[in-house]
Amino acid sequence: MKAVVWQGKRDVQVTDVADPAVQEPTDAVVKITSSGVCGSDLHLYEVLTPLMAPGDILGHEPMGVVEEVGSRVQGLKPGDRVVIPFQIACGNCFMCDQGLQTQCETTQIREHGMGAPLFGYTKLYGSVPGAQAEYLRVPQAQYGPVKVPEGPADDRFLFLSDVLPTAWQAVEYADVPKDGTLAVIGLGPIGDMACRMALLRGARQVIGIDLVPERLARARARGAEVLDVTGHVDIGEAVRDMTHGRGTDAVIDAVGMEAHGNVAGKVVQSMGGMLPGKLAEKAVTKAGVDRLSAFQHAIDIVRRGGTISLSGLYGGAADPLPMITLFDKQIQLRMGQANVKRWVPDILPLLSDEDVLGVDDFATHHLPLAQAPEAYEMFQKKADGAVKVVLKP
Repeated sequence: MKAVVWQGKRDVQVTDVADPAVQEPTDAVVKITSSGVCGSDLHLYEVLTPLMAPGDILGHEPMGVVEEVGSRVQGLKPGDRVVIPFQIACGNCFMCDQGLQTQCETTQIREHGMGAPLFGYTKLYGSVPGAQAEYLRVPQAQYGPVKVPEGPADDRFLFLSDVLPTAWQAVEYADVPKDGTLAVIGLGPIGDMACRMALLRGARQVIGIDLVPERLARARARGAEVLDVTGHVDIGEAVRDMTHGRGTDAVIDAVGMEAHGNVAGKVVQSMGGMLPGKLAEKAVTKAGVDRLSAFQHAIDIVRRGGTISLSGLYGGAADPLPMITLFDKQIQLRMGQANVKRWVPDILPLLSDEDVLGVDDFATHHLPLAQAPEAYEMFQKKADGAVKVVLKP
């Protein structure tokens, strides 16, 4: 089959790889019909290269049609249309029972001290072959796949794999009071969708913050107020001017480790990728420095006693934080990978023909799998208005 494989920093290729097969009784094989390119994939393209190996198959936002199931997979059969959550969880351990599927005790990557494995995402998360491919082996298929109805185009349901539950959890963790205010830093796919969800759930004022004109325009068109960071010397002061001098009740940081505005952090990240083998891996996992400008802005923007919700991925272990400010402002902080299956029952009813979240036209680009290298380059450079790219095998 054809698949998108990682070959090195800023180097992804579409090559022939072995077809996946059922290996365990709880496996399924799914023929992929759509697979998203995520902002987290760009971390693999640029920063987390020491944790990758040439030939790793990328991608963790798939949907498709079941081809084959193992003997212990109940309630799923060939021909079923399914969305695959990006993490692999068993559904019956203590953590899964708590709705913390990303911490699944059956599948945890204990070798590296990490939670549940993720499709197509570094050795830290199991080096599981990813979903930007023609076919995908799905472990724990007795629990993971979400069956969706026939009829609507893939985009109606595709984003259940990651974007929708990640944005929903970001808003849930933000704990915006009824009729409250929220700032969202970063208007890529997660930030954009978080703005839509927060307004749908009753936030009085949502302020989207970014520097890309097309992304600001998308958020504004869906009802958010927007701030272009290039037009303000002090973003915190600008937000306080919009919120009676107080700041927002909550802030979602949907940017993460590769935020703009931290030159030193970018240099350290780049240097880590230049080190040989194990030294580079250790530099990323033990001494890594994130570019924390978005998080620093969140701390400044949020009102005293407010909440910061981190949905952007951070990976550093040696980053200075203004603990005195976090403590003095009595800031609540919540974060983590989205627990997809926990939020699916809340989100599915919103994916009706009314399309209240705008999923049908959420993707800006649909490209054939063969054009994955161009898709990655375009998405990283934010060229041609790229906000969300979907690959079609």
